[in-house]
Amino acid sequence: MKILESMDSFLQYAMIERGLQKETILDYKEDFKSFLKYFPNVETTDDLTSDDLQEFAYKQGLDELKASSISRRLSTMKTFFLFLDSEGIKKNLVGEVYLPKKEQHIPTFLTLEEVDRLLNAPDLASLSGIRDKAMLELMYSCGLRVNELVTIQKKSINYSEKIVTIIGKGAKERSVPISDEALYYLDKYIIEVRLKQKNIKDKEFIFLNIRGTRISRQYFFEQIKKYSKIANISKNISPHSLRHSFATHLLENGADLRSVQMMLGHTNASTTQIYTHLTNNTIHNAYDLFWKRK
Repeated sequence: MKILESMDSFLQYAMIERGLQKETILDYKEDFKSFLKYFPNVETTDDLTSDDLQEFAYKQGLDELKASSISRRLSTMKTFFLFLDSEGIKKNLVGEVYLPKKEQHIPTFLTLEEVDRLLNAPDLASLSGIRDKAMLELMYSCGLRVNELVTIQKKSINYSEKIVTIIGKGAKERSVPISDEALYYLDKYIIEVRLKQKNIKDKEFIFLNIRGTRISRQYFFEQIKKYSKIANISKNISPHSLRHSFATHLLENGADLRSVQMMLGHTNASTTQIYTHLTNNTIHNAYDLFWKRK
């Protein structure tokens, strides 16, 4: 069977029988193109061998492609080879494949001084500045994900106990302490801006735009970029950088890993473990600087 015909059959199967989305099918097509680029002599399914998957990984590695991209393409081709086997087109194509180790990306975080500059960047003389200041303070104070921030509701805030209840990934609920500073600016926003706002459409949410609808993640991303420039921060930061900074600063100041894991809402402690690498790097950098001064 011609290789292109077999790939088309697989895509039809994936779309009709497995019900995969159009975006996934397009990804599969791109992965097939990559495979055929490395194996130009494969014209029919008879030309495929059980060594092809490992060879595919090896050749991409030589081109210094990212491990995550290599793994995804290998997964696509493995699924395709299994399809060929199940259809009786070509048997026993899937052998043992050694996947490249995924890179561990160290997240960007801010120093305490940089956080102060960022949090003080909004103009409190404007209504939007008061709102943005409250959002920044709340996000850093509680280590929120951006989606958790923009969807937070009034009922989530317990003022007497200084606790915020978050519905995180997988609809999992967690409670996080909130700082006095964040509570102060949240109150300021609600009293001076939110309660005076008219034509409110999304009443259940705290943070609204001038149209009375919920603040979008894209808007907050753009505001972070704007305030980063105002604060003269050279790092390429995003809303998630405040969450990274929250975790890093807690650990640097003696918080235990389990407590930070619970506040971040991580199911697996290994996800939180990356912040110990950050704090260890900080300690080593401080140590090196000290000895350079000697």
